[in-house]
Amino acid sequence: MAFGQTITFEIFSPSPQNDRDGRFDSGVELKLAKRKKIKVDKDEAKQRVKKIWPILKKEYPDAKIALRFINPLELLVSTILSAQCTDVRVNMVTKDLFKKYKSAGDWAKADLKQIESEIRSTGFFRNKALNIKGACTKIVEQYDGKVPGTMAELLTLPGVGRKTANCVLGDAFGIPGITCDTHVIRLSRRLGLSENSDPVKLEFDLAEIVPKKNWTAFSHLIITHGRNVCMARKPNCPDCLIAKYCPSANNPALW
Repeated sequence: MAFGQTITFEIFSPSPQNDRDGRFDSGVELKLAKRKKIKVDKDEAKQRVKKIWPILKKEYPDAKIALRFINPLELLVSTILSAQCTDVRVNMVTKDLFKKYKSAGDWAKADLKQIESEIRSTGFFRNKALNIKGACTKIVEQYDGKVPGTMAELLTLPGVGRKTANCVLGDAFGIPGITCDTHVIRLSRRLGLSENSDPVKLEFDLAEIVPKKNWTAFSHLIITHGRNVCMARKPNCPDCLIAKYCPSANNPALW
């Protein structure tokens, strides 16, 4: 390897379903890939957002979160379960779970082993069960049984990072939030919106170039486009409506 050469380690799943959902299953492989970096100019990135926003908005007028929920607690639990799992699987599991556990108190009082058994198919079930029970216990003890509605408060809950907090704030409370999942990370790089693959750093980068009122919707549009067109392994550039604004379009070295 030549001195100064950039090597990128990319983890991907060979499953077509996981490619669309942006999750990874047990068939994860480690791939050593050489990828050219896109130089990001913040002013150009901001203008690019302005150009692609109306196009994506028109193409995906109903773009929204795929997880099914009716209140902040259900979305919080679903988001914790969605780590390394497809939204489809999570929705299958929570369909019955939410009939049984209707409050934070129900989860807090539940037997940990029982929760593990009920969410086993979502993967990493022991850690997820511990986080769900822990988060709900804290909600009962410190927040009067109600999911808190601020970033600072949500981050005090076990298993909740900024990604989960932004998801809950944006989709359950209507408070703008940028959810940086694998699709948002991938498309932000390809579109030249940010050089950062770290979710927190990327969130702050996007916050500077996307109008705050559009943060939640922008996340959904990017995620939907990532699932339908700009897939991880082989984006469908010929059919991409925003390809003319994308520095990576038809350039595999930048994918």
